[in-house]
Amino acid sequence: MPFDPRDHRISLEVAAAQTRRYRESAGPSATKGGAFRREAFEEILKQPGCMGIRCYYGINDKGEPGLVLVGVGPDDNDMVKGALMDIIYPCPPLCGDGNSLNS
Repeated sequence: MPFDPRDHRISLEVAAAQTRRYRESAGPSATKGGAFRREAFEEILKQPGCMGIRCYYGINDKGEPGLVLVGVGPDDNDMVKGALMDIIYPCPPLCGDGNSLNS
């Protein structure tokens, strides 16, 4: 399937419903999400031919959930020989102020 252009935006109401369902199913002590610094995305996106970023769920060697980021080329294939990112700033404890996405 080609890496076709699309509008990825959703409303806050839809996003809040999705994250709420996850929190309800995962339990109160689960990792809610994670953050990456801007530079991580920029390093992936500056690769020649990179059309976007794919996220994979993973578990690190400490048993903590996270995301692995990889560039996606114009052929929809992962750019596995390029920049790969992980090591999220986990939420909790780094969630920011409470809002409809994390509380």
